[in-house]
Amino acid sequence: MLKKINLEPYGIKLYESKHTKGDRVENHHHEIYQVLYALEGMGEIKLDGELHHFEQDYLTFIKPFTQHAIIPDKKLTVLVLAFDQRVMDKSIYEKLPLNETKFIGLNPFDSSEIRQTLRTLLYEQANQTNEQEMALKIFLSQLLLLMVRGEKKSPVSDANALRAERLKEYIDSHYYEWIHAEDLAARLGISTRHMNTIFKENYQQTPIQYLTEVRVGLAKKMLAETDKDIASICFEAGFESISTFYRAFKNIVSISPNKYRNNQKSYHI
Repeated sequence: MLKKINLEPYGIKLYESKHTKGDRVENHHHEIYQVLYALEGMGEIKLDGELHHFEQDYLTFIKPFTQHAIIPDKKLTVLVLAFDQRVMDKSIYEKLPLNETKFIGLNPFDSSEIRQTLRTLLYEQANQTNEQEMALKIFLSQLLLLMVRGEKKSPVSDANALRAERLKEYIDSHYYEWIHAEDLAARLGISTRHMNTIFKENYQQTPIQYLTEVRVGLAKKMLAETDKDIASICFEAGFESISTFYRAFKNIVSISPNKYRNNQKSYHI
């Protein structure tokens, strides 16, 4: 059964879909793309005849003409993002693998970012401005990128080892952000002390120590391979002040950034 969704004027619509036990959404399909994000509750989603458990922070990407149904268990609140190619940047569409329906159980870090992007899309949708169409396109592209990256599977099966791995991956790709230990632990749903313990068990240091090493490692590379100003390097590597950068750099490398750069230049003469 074909169900029509009005996507005027820009080819995108974000809305809430509430379901209770017995409120089953029977098999149907659309001519457009959909992203279904479970905000609350649990149930099952059927994709082309295959059942998947569907609960909070799970995400489903549905390509056009895919038969799907929703079977809630007591209560299930879903945020539905529907869109067509009008709102998609052509280069993004060609590069992202969007020709396949996907069911994705997100890790806490990806889920947090996707939630924030959905909030931003809701805001842009509700506020009509001259930049609305452009903003919707930008944040849709961001969401699709997060979705594709969140799809990566991990061979790690131990829960704590998986948490540590996800945390390391998050730091590797977000080292430039203002990161606090308390925020990282909150995203994992555990205490800071427990987070530090499981990370040290796997990587022999705390997450913040690892973050500092990642930042200093990038700074070393830029000092050796570019002529960028120290302030620019400090900013790009994620340090909030030059004094913090100098202190962290000397603690790890034992010399100042300037001396390290001069030594590298002398080495290559």
